[in-house]
Formats: sequence, structure tokens, C-alpha cells
Amino acid sequence: MLSAVVFLPVAVAVVLLAVPRTSDRLVRWLWIAATAIDLALVVGLWIGYSPGPGGFAYEVNVKWIPSISSGYHLGVDGLSLPLVALTAVLFLACAVYSFRDSDRLRSYAALFLFLQTVCLGLFVALDLILFFVFFDLSIVGMYFVIAGWGHRNAAKAALKFFLYTFLGSLALLLGFIGLYLAATPHTFDIVELARQAPLTGTGFAGAAVLIALGIGFAIKTPTVPFHTWLPPAHTEAPAAGSAILAGVLLKMGTYGFVRIMMPVLPDTWRRYAIVFVFVGVVSVIYGALVSLAQRDFKRMIAYTSVNHMGYILLAVGAAGIVASSTAQAREIAVTGAVTQMVSHGLITGALFLLSGVLYQRGQTYEMDSYGGLAGTAPRFAGLTALAAFASLGLPGFSGFIAEFQIFTGSLGSAPVSTVVAFLGILVTAALFLRAFQKIFLGPYRAPTDRVGDITVVEGVAIVPLIAAAVVIGIFPRFLLEVIEPASRIVVTLVGR
Repeated sequence: MLSAVVFLPVAVAVVLLAVPRTSDRLVRWLWIAATAIDLALVVGLWIGYSPGPGGFAYEVNVKWIPSISSGYHLGVDGLSLPLVALTAVLFLACAVYSFRDSDRLRSYAALFLFLQTVCLGLFVALDLILFFVFFDLSIVGMYFVIAGWGHRNAAKAALKFFLYTFLGSLALLLGFIGLYLAATPHTFDIVELARQAPLTGTGFAGAAVLIALGIGFAIKTPTVPFHTWLPPAHTEAPAAGSAILAGVLLKMGTYGFVRIMMPVLPDTWRRYAIVFVFVGVVSVIYGALVSLAQRDFKRMIAYTSVNHMGYILLAVGAAGIVASSTAQAREIAVTGAVTQMVSHGLITGALFLLSGVLYQRGQTYEMDSYGGLAGTAPRFAGLTALAAFASLGLPGFSGFIAEFQIFTGSLGSAPVSTVVAFLGILVTAALFLRAFQKIFLGPYRAPTDRVGDITVVEGVAIVPLIAAAVVIGIFPRFLLEVIEPASRIVVTLVGR
């Protein structure tokens, strides 16, 4: 069943490209149907989720490249299942949001379906080579989305995105080879590598592999100072592309920290955990302050991703400072990090789709070009306000649940860093309130005569994302009960 979830979207993409003279109407409905069926299958996975002795469910392990001990090894646990569900939800939202699009729609839909398979495959991969294949293919897919359907400077932004993230993938490959060579017997299997922890006590070799993996995942996340590809990529990408880039692709980096680096390099992670805490705090404060300075609404949202990813890095770094905290605190930090991945995906995905609504109405993201839109577009204003409040971590939304756990779990082991990171919430509140005031309050001002309200199609795409953030914020138990056992296993592995 797991293979069906992963490969259903790309199978539909192949059908779309193979059938000649497909009408745009048929493409739209096939795209939506494929993503809706995939989401239904993921819901089935969630309902039937029952991890085995190793912590994984729905495992598939078949020999793939026997000469290097690389297998087609798939499985889900509490770290990956929430991200698989997030991926399915966001791709369905983007399919619905793109219902009115007509620009080379068949190719556009096929690219998104290809990207969906790649993203799902990465989150369920339990083999480093398989993980790397999906990681690299995600770069290719998003490059064509930005370059082919982006705005005026899309080609330049897409090239910068590709070169930066491809460099990160090369660093990852070097790290993966280092792990393979250190293992006895040699293997690329993530579960076996976590059991062996082959570089424990090796000093320089462990540090070198940690640096290679850290650079690769930090570029993808992205954290300061590897973030410079992100703002232009988001600014130039189509709204649906930005929603997937921020909501799903960035999580490939943060997921790599908790799936690979922490359990496979426990000794080295503990030794250098404070470095990740420091980078996380710098990303939190820098991302928030630079967001506050933006005049472009979409670019502002892009920089808030640097801020929110910084919280995740703070948490996973704090979870590695074993001597200064209890196992329970470290579990809370890791749980908060995974919850933040899900929360950020839902909320920032909604914000980027809302930025697309703004651009469709006025053909610009410049906030100074708008004012008083709440009068002509009250539903648009209301949804934007909800998404903004959710992003700054207001109680009642998923962001509060995630950030509360991150701060609670990190305070004991990294008190100064955690207190400094608190300031990021204040700056985030200021930047979103400032943006809302500029665009929606005051006298009416817009590049067009009248800015229309949210359409039914746009509402059907965006409202469920915000609703999901509210459900997690009020009833988080169904999510936390899945994440917490997996977080406990990670903390146990790191503490060996």
C-alpha cells in the first residue's frame, strides 16, 4: 500500500502526458482526483498505523542494488507519517487552487504530480541511496516549476535555486558514502546505520561526515547563511509552487536532521549540538528582522520560513545537549520540532496561496500598492488575518502547540538561546500586523479599480489548510500520539 501511495501521482502524470489532445477540463479533474485519492490512501495509512518492534509500519524491503547493499526499503513512523499526510494535503490544495489555470496546464499538472511522488518517496525512504534519488529529483521538478511558470526573473531565480540545492545534494552524497564505508558490513540502510552508529568515537571522520550532511540539509532547510536562494525562488515562483517549496520541500532538510543525522551520528551530534542551537537562534532572529524590513508581501513570507525553520534547528540542537536536560525534555523538543514542520507547512502554504490571490488581483506583491482591501474583500482579509495569527504562534493554532513544546524542551539545556529565540515571536507579530494594516486597513488603494474577494475555488483550496491548523491547535492529541513514540526512539538513540 505504501508503494501505491508514493507512485500513484507519477502514474497519473505519465497518463496525462501519454494521452494526446487532453482537454484542460479533463486535466484539471484528473489532477484533483489523483491527489484526492492519494490523500484518502494516506488517511487509510493513518487509521491502520501500528508500528512494529522496530518502530516502523507498512515496511517494504526488497533488494535493489545488491552490490552496494542498497535496497528498496520503505516504511513510516511517527516522524514520517505526519509529513506524508502534510504532503498529500498540500498537493491536493494546490491542485484545487490551480483549477482556473490554463497556461500549459497538462505539463504543469504532470510536474506537480511528479513532485508529489518525489516528496512522498523521500519521507518514506529508509535507504540512503533511495533518499538521495528522491532528494535530487525534487530539485529538478521544482526548477522547472519556477523556470517555466514563474514571474519576470524566474529563470535567474530557478538557476540560483538549482545550483545552491544541487551543491547541497553533492555534500549529502559525500556524507552518505562516508557512512557506507564506516559501516560493518557496508550498507546504505538507514535503520541498520542507526543501529550500528558506525562513526561513534572516530573524532575527525565523524565530524567530517556531520559537516557534509549538515551543509546539505542546512541548504535545503534553509538556515543562515545558506538561505540566500530562498527569497528569489519564492518571489518568482507561481503561488502553488511557493506553497509546495515552503510547505514540503523545506521539510526535506529538517526531516534529514531527525531521520539521519541524530540517530546515525549520536556521538558527534552531542559533541556539536550547541553549534546547531546557535545557527537556529541566528536564523530565528535574522529571519524575523529581515522579514520586518520587506515591502514585498511574498518575499516577507519567504523570510518568515527562515525564522520558523530556525525554531526547528534550535529544538533538535537542544535535544543533543544530553548533560544539561532530562530525556523527557529532549523528547518534548523533538516532538515540537516535528509538530513545527507540520504546522509551518499548513500555515505558510496557506499564506503563499493567499499571496497568489493578491497578485492575481493587482499584479504586484508590493504592499505599498494596496490599502483598505478589507472593505471590498472581507473574506480575503479574514483568511489572511487567521493565517497571520497562526504563523506568529497565537494560542488556538498549531504554531502555538509546536513552539510551546520547542521552548519547553529547549529551555533546560539551552536557556540563553531559548530566551533570545523568544524575541522572534515579538518581531513576527510586528511584521504580520504591519503587513495586514498596509494591505487591508485604511483608505482604499489598489492597482485596479476594485479588488474582488476570494472565489469559491480559492476558498476550497485555502480554508482547509487554516482549518487543519486550528484543529491541531485545539485537539493536538491525534498528532502528538503518533509523533511522541518516534521522538522517544530518536532521543534514546542520540543518548547512547
